[in-house]
Amino acid sequence: MVRDSDNGGSAILTATTSNGNTEDPNLKTLLEFKKAVVEEQKTGETKIDEINRQLEGVKNQIDAERMQLDGLRSKLKQVNNEKDAEYPKFVELRNNLIEAKNQMRSLDDKVSPAAIRSRKERSDVHSLNKALDQIERDIQTKKLSKDEERKLVARSKEIATKLHALKIRDKKRSKYDTMSTQYDHLKGQVNQIFRLKEEYGSNIGRLKESLDILINQRESLYEERRKVIHMVREAGAKLEMIETQLNAIAFKKSRMQAAEFRHKRQKETDDRRVARQEAIQERAKKDKDYQDRWNVLKEAALKKMSSGEKLTFDEMKLIFGDSGSD
Repeated sequence: MVRDSDNGGSAILTATTSNGNTEDPNLKTLLEFKKAVVEEQKTGETKIDEINRQLEGVKNQIDAERMQLDGLRSKLKQVNNEKDAEYPKFVELRNNLIEAKNQMRSLDDKVSPAAIRSRKERSDVHSLNKALDQIERDIQTKKLSKDEERKLVARSKEIATKLHALKIRDKKRSKYDTMSTQYDHLKGQVNQIFRLKEEYGSNIGRLKESLDILINQRESLYEERRKVIHMVREAGAKLEMIETQLNAIAFKKSRMQAAEFRHKRQKETDDRRVARQEAIQERAKKDKDYQDRWNVLKEAALKKMSSGEKLTFDEMKLIFGDSGSD
């Protein structure tokens, strides 16, 4: 629309000024104003294209980050499912390990240092078995007094009790060691689950913040584009009014030339047209009075337009409207 209007205005200017006699003194100002409006419209259209490119980039980035966000949320859901499955096992195994450790401590309390000779003896089942066998041989083979025999029997019972406690403790320790290995492995899994949960949560938070910024940027671009589109449409409306006035100027010039020619011929051939011409002149005089009043307001608007000030719609009607239409 801008290019067609521009070419049309140039054609009118050529037709109007081809004979070097332009009746409308405002034609030059009107064409200069049209040129400024066309430039304003072109600038607005260029700005709209630029905003559209920016919007396309922002929307593509929003789509990409939303896909990333969906992927992270899916991974986080999977990790939460793993946590729900593994963490109860971890807690149960930890409680069992604590219970097993307490049982071992209880057995250690039963096998107290006061009841055995040394820590080495408490842990050396082989040595205790050997000592027990020796006591039984001494009882069977040696000639002992009742007091010595009673002491060996008591010692034999003490070692037997200790051996029983140590065997139970060793069995518990083996079970505890197996459970402890399982616990360490499961603890590593649980720690990895919580590490991934924290990592995915942090990444999701950063992506959401980035998306909020992008969405605000997109809305700002939409608002800016709406304003520029409104400005371009206003420029288009102004151009339509200018084109109408330019066409009117060319038409009035042609009409006035034809009227003058007819007037000369009628004056030479028919005296009766003189009276009619006088009536026309009288009407023209009245029209001139009206036109003079109109021109005062129109001249003020033209001065405002020439100074580059922005015109109101009513002022544009004064300049481009037909003075006899209202």
